[in-house]
Order: sequence, then structure tokens, then C-alpha cells
Amino acid sequence: MVNAALYLRRPLLVTGKPGTGKSTLAHSVARELKLGPVLYWPITSHAKVDDGLYRYDAIGRLQEASLARTAEPPDVGRYIRLGPLGTALLPRHRPRVLLIDELDKSDVDLPNDLLNIFEEGQFDIPELARLPEEQDSVHVMTRDPGGRAAIRRGQVRCHAFPFVVITSNGEREFPPPFLRRCLRLNIQPPDAEKLAAIVAGQLGKAVLDESRQLIEQFVDSRDHGDLATDQLLNAIYLAASGARPDAVTKERLVAQLFRPLDRSPGSA
Repeated sequence: MVNAALYLRRPLLVTGKPGTGKSTLAHSVARELKLGPVLYWPITSHAKVDDGLYRYDAIGRLQEASLARTAEPPDVGRYIRLGPLGTALLPRHRPRVLLIDELDKSDVDLPNDLLNIFEEGQFDIPELARLPEEQDSVHVMTRDPGGRAAIRRGQVRCHAFPFVVITSNGEREFPPPFLRRCLRLNIQPPDAEKLAAIVAGQLGKAVLDESRQLIEQFVDSRDHGDLATDQLLNAIYLAASGARPDAVTKERLVAQLFRPLDRSPGSA
């Protein structure tokens, strides 16, 4: 599915329960294909498509112009910063990786607003398009630390379409036109064998033998509620940290650490 998304120039909509590695997929692809740091866009209920494309600090530019008291206005490029989506669409020979995290949290309009951007692979910055012809190219800030990019005539158009990973916890339905333009991948929770490999990779093979019982207990608990893999890692780390609680205390601690995410603290 990753290869298909790269070839077809389509976003990959990744669903699955919390802690199944949806966000990690973007970082794994970036590292494996040497595509640079992942551009991260965490979605909130107030997120708009312009937040992902760019921000223009018109007030800051006006204040500097009034303080400078010169006829020449400040360089507009110093007040435009591309967002994660805008930075991902800069023309490059190799694609960037963009992680749009938890699209479930967005308002109802954002998925549809993203459709044209994904379809065209470009967007305009009106503040730059209106500049005189002698200001054909303007350097603006990007999402990368210290990054600058030249924008010509206010248009950003990608050369290699970015690898876009959109994560969803399955908490809402997305409109059919949006789903039609995405490739969909559902990540299942890891089984006991994969959990053992995760434990060995994160905490070392030395703790694996004494962790088998906790892994089995975690898998059994997961059948009765949503559990994230890091809850298991927390329990194993605590058990391997040198603390030696009595059996009753240990049982209570594990019960708290394995509390399902979809259950309130006061639930039985």
C-alpha cells in the first residue's frame, strides 16, 4: 500500500486503534527511503486548510514598517511561513513525507477542503501573486528549522508528490469523495509474537523471558477493551526497573496500567 500510494500520488488513510503504529508508519517510510524529516501536522477541531498551507503575519509586517519609517516596505517573505502541507508541496526531486495526524478531530469541511490540494498538487499565495513583476521571486520561511524557499509569482507546485499519511482512529465517517481519492490501510493490533518483538526492540531481549506472562495478560485484557502497546511497555519497564512490590500490589498496578482507553477511571 505504501508503494501504491507513492506510484499513484495519493494520500494513504491509515486507520486502527490507538497505539497500533499508525503515526510510526510515516517515520518508518521516511527513514527507509531517506526522504528527510517527517513534516507533522496535528489536527485540532479548529484546523483549517490554510493552517497547513501557509501563514501570513500582516500585523507584524505593518508594525515593522511603522517602526522603520522608511519608504521601502519590509520584505514580505519574512512574514510568510509555509505550513507542513505547504512545505511538503515545494518542488523537489524526491518526495517529502507528510503526517496529518488524527483527522477525526477536524471540522466537517477540512477533508473536502484538502481534496483540491491533493488533486492538483499546488496552491497559490495571493499576497505574493499581487507583487510587481520585478519581484518575480520571493524567499519565504518553511516548516523546516531555518528553512527558506523561493516562490515564483506566488505559486507553489510540487514536482514529486509528497507521501501523505493521514491517521484516523475510526471515530467518524469521512465524505465519499475524500475516501475515493485516498488509499486505505487498516493496521491491526499486534499479536503476542509481534508484541514480543516490540518489547525486545524497545527494552532489550534481556527482559523478554520475564515478560511473557505480562504479554499474555495484555493480549487477554485487550480482548475486553482498547489498549495501546505503550501500556504494555510501561508495565514491563516497571517490572524490570528493580521494584519488587508484593503480589497484591503488583496485581493492582498492572490492572491500572492495563486500564482500557475506552473506560473511565470509575468504571468497573
